[in-house]
Amino acid sequence: MTVHEPVAPADMRNPAPTARRIPSAVVLAVLCVATFLAQLDVWITNVGLPAIGRGVAADSLSDLSWVLNAYAIVYAALLVPAGRLADRYGGKAAFLLGLTVFAAASLGAGLSNDLWVLIGFRVLQAAGAAVLTPSSLGLVLTSAPPAKVTAYVKIWVTTGALSAACGPIAGGTLIQASWRWLFLINIPIALGALVVAGIVVPNTRHERSGPFPDIAGGLLMMAAVAALCLGVVKAPDWGWTSGRVIISLAAAAVALAAFLLRSARHAAPVIQLNYFRDRVFTASNLVAMLAFGSFGLVLLSAILWMQGHWGYSPLKTGFATVPAPVMFAVGAGVAERLVQKGRARVGTVSAAGLIIAAAGAILLVTLVQVEPSYAARFLPGWLLFGLGLGLAIPAAVSTATVELPPEEAATGSAIVQMSAQLGSVIGVSVLVAILGTASAAAPLGVYHQAWWVSFAVGLSAVLAALGINQRSINQRRINQRNRAAGSDSRA
Repeated sequence: MTVHEPVAPADMRNPAPTARRIPSAVVLAVLCVATFLAQLDVWITNVGLPAIGRGVAADSLSDLSWVLNAYAIVYAALLVPAGRLADRYGGKAAFLLGLTVFAAASLGAGLSNDLWVLIGFRVLQAAGAAVLTPSSLGLVLTSAPPAKVTAYVKIWVTTGALSAACGPIAGGTLIQASWRWLFLINIPIALGALVVAGIVVPNTRHERSGPFPDIAGGLLMMAAVAALCLGVVKAPDWGWTSGRVIISLAAAAVALAAFLLRSARHAAPVIQLNYFRDRVFTASNLVAMLAFGSFGLVLLSAILWMQGHWGYSPLKTGFATVPAPVMFAVGAGVAERLVQKGRARVGTVSAAGLIIAAAGAILLVTLVQVEPSYAARFLPGWLLFGLGLGLAIPAAVSTATVELPPEEAATGSAIVQMSAQLGSVIGVSVLVAILGTASAAAPLGVYHQAWWVSFAVGLSAVLAALGINQRSINQRRINQRNRAAGSDSRA
């Protein structure tokens, strides 16, 4: 679920000469298709997780959760370095490389017969997705006619957001044939996009020199998050006080410290730590991480509950989960109108949305029973949950880069997307720890505990949302207009 509109530096918005020979809408279409695929793989496997487990003879939810988490961790950690590499060596080359790696890894994942081999190919998939996503945005910006840049970016963002709505349905449909089609379906689409992109997409390169992106820092961040998730998801099996859990959590702390130290000293770090001196940027990242943590927990728990206790098929489960993403889109539209027309402040809208989402989690706790009753007992809370997050997340994170210099806005946007992915990883890991060794067969009371945790996380995000300072946002917009006016007068 893409939650913000990345903004690129002004020098990226001038179409390359080759872009004029091909209709820009054709270029936009192929770039959007590839980005949709990359983000779809964040969501499509949720509904198919039980079927994947049966297919590779893995019944441990703590092990199966790595099918989701490995992709999200690598995707998040490599987004910023990959974007900088694309600027350095060429957007088209990066896009084609990322799409090729993604397609090849999808083939490997679809043919896997072992869980850990599958997870290895998921890591490669994520690496390809992390390369093609920022490069596709850069190519959208360079190929768009100047008057259509904003519209094209909105289309690109919307295409990514559709992946969250389409993922459960697509997954549920493909599972009817085989769980392998969750991954194999990517291949013909990716190959078609490769051929068309090779012909119509212009090449770009914006940064011919400068420091090499901090790939080692990205690896350290992966190690930190992976070690944290390992300790959390295996704690029910190993015991919270076991040596292995303690070592995992200690390794996460050491890797995180090394990552922060490296980021403070590297010329092109994964995360510019000075960005977090800005209150708006920090608050927006916290909202993204906490809100997506809550969403990741509730989405997977709903899928496991409906398939494990209500006996829903993957297809029926996919359709049952669609209302929340739909309401997310509705909420996002309402929030945009409220903020743009000055009827409400960004922090207020975001906080109100998070309170509504928390109320949705409470309804799940209150209404859901062992007896199947989707419309009366699950749907009300699910609708509120999706609507609340739709009001909260886009309103908050679209302002994340408001105080950053224009040339740093693209990197800042990628960091917010990274925060959202990491939040989802942590949410899934916490759910697995709560369900414990009973996994999806855990009793209703344990699922209630998970939804209470979602409620608590949502309330924590409210505090972060209230930290979004409207005065800072307004002042930044005034400064931007003044600079633009000054540039016009000098011209």
